[in-house]
Amino acid sequence: MQQFDIGIVGLGVMGENLALNFERNGFAVAGFDQEPSKRESFTARASKARAARSLEELVAGLRTPRRVLIMVPAGAAVDAVIAGLAPLLQAGDVVIDGGNTLFSDTQRRALALEDTGILYVGAGVSGGEEGALRGPALMPGGHPQAWPVIRPLLQAIAAKADDGEPCCDWMGPGGAGHFVKMVHNGIEYADMQIICESYWLMHSLLGMKPADMSGVFARWNGTELESYLIAITSDILARVDEDSGQPLVDMILDTAEQKGTGKWASQLALDMGVTAPTIADAVFARTVSAVKDERVAAADILKGPRRRFEGDREAFIEKIRRALLAAKICAYAQGFQLLRAADQEHQWGLQFGAIASVWRAGCIIRAKLLQDIRAAFGRDAQLVNLLVDPHIAQVMADCEQDLREVVAAAALHGIAVPAFMSALAYYDAYRSPRLPANLLQAQRDYFGAHKYRRVDRAGVFHTHWTQAE
Repeated sequence: MQQFDIGIVGLGVMGENLALNFERNGFAVAGFDQEPSKRESFTARASKARAARSLEELVAGLRTPRRVLIMVPAGAAVDAVIAGLAPLLQAGDVVIDGGNTLFSDTQRRALALEDTGILYVGAGVSGGEEGALRGPALMPGGHPQAWPVIRPLLQAIAAKADDGEPCCDWMGPGGAGHFVKMVHNGIEYADMQIICESYWLMHSLLGMKPADMSGVFARWNGTELESYLIAITSDILARVDEDSGQPLVDMILDTAEQKGTGKWASQLALDMGVTAPTIADAVFARTVSAVKDERVAAADILKGPRRRFEGDREAFIEKIRRALLAAKICAYAQGFQLLRAADQEHQWGLQFGAIASVWRAGCIIRAKLLQDIRAAFGRDAQLVNLLVDPHIAQVMADCEQDLREVVAAAALHGIAVPAFMSALAYYDAYRSPRLPANLLQAQRDYFGAHKYRRVDRAGVFHTHWTQAE
């Protein structure tokens, strides 16, 4: 009997918690996973949801038009699930991939299903385990006819912003939803790295203990920096390891892992000619952290400055706070530039204000700053760069000197702060009416006859730079 509103394939942590979220919001849910233990766990936690024993059983129990949410690891597993589902579905049914899928894979799958009439959606889901259960930020995109079919369900389970709006909106056709989620993750990489560099400056330069830094981050969370990541950083720094009695953060090995979305964002920025150095440097910071043994060995060979901090510690902590705000703005500016470039290339019709609105709650990068970003695009939907919005430009004017002084202090004391440094370089390059690329073009013309343009007349030119030529 057709009795379920949605079926979920993949009952891992995210799939199971999303199922419970749907159920709590009044929807009848059926789930399927190839692993019996996951089906059993799902049945035990859910009050009314049912675990099907096969895809056939799952699909048979769904009301039409059928809605199936795939929550399996990105890549071949998604293709395998689609291959199993497609013969069981009919025109008008909706398949949603809620994983961290590369947007081009989403576009390929949507194209492959086009002749079947099955409506394909790639939905970015952010918020982690807790967000999936209590309310994530959702970024669906794909076949436009799917949105009316899935909108009531997705907006019901999504996080709600302070004004009550659901943090779920339609991103656009094709791979728009997964591209927006990828950029979200790129900004997340940058934001996390900048916060880590702030912590490391307080640790290495000011000699502060984790408990003291926890208090600093707690205070910062009552300012313009209010955000999920600032709040959890305060919690992390306050935690004491039960085994050693030491701050838990000090007992964690300094090698960071990654799942690929930050790398994708950096690669696509290069492919599309978009300047996103802070996102890329956040990825590189993780890769250099991974060569722990090499770094330990290099520490005995490579020398740096041995200077002690001299100055007002509290005043410098405030400089770090303002530098963090400036660098965070630069990271968001880079992310939205990447979104703009993709929108121009794919003609998705992205609404940047709506994207900022969706990110206000539920997701990992939720922050007070997103209200300002949303307002900026409300003032000018065609804003070429967040940095030139009048309000944000004023915030940067108020904070840019602090960013300079923090970067300078880090450099003089030999403390690596790549995200801070790249954010400052991005800001200075973007505000420069003239850059040394004129010399670069001359060099390219010298060794490769690549030609150049002139400032005084139209056309392209080549100079015979050597007598031999």
